[in-house]
Amino acid sequence: MRITLIAAALLALPVLAACGSDNEAGDKDAKAPVTQADISKSLQDKGLKNQELADCSAKVFIDQGISQDGLRVLISEKYDANATDKQNLGMSADDASKSREASSRIATECIKMPGS
Repeated sequence: MRITLIAAALLALPVLAACGSDNEAGDKDAKAPVTQADISKSLQDKGLKNQELADCSAKVFIDQGISQDGLRVLISEKYDANATDKQNLGMSADDASKSREASSRIATECIKMPGS
């Protein structure tokens, strides 16, 4: 069980970055702030079925200080999985670093052990 939850947390960033939402409204209002709720919904829409884990993960991404542009990349339907800059996933180097740190934090802060 623990391995499954840790794997889900570590996969959160690529899942967010590699898949886009079905909502095209984001394209029309690209400058609207990305909220914790937006990120949680994006995670859930992409297969993270545990709402508590999605909410916690979204909070970590926000708390990590990723810029709005970086957060838009995370939930964007325009993300190019074949982009030449795979290390940064289409984000600035600073945002990509913060995203990787967030993924590590998700594994330690959002995964609750049974019985804990």
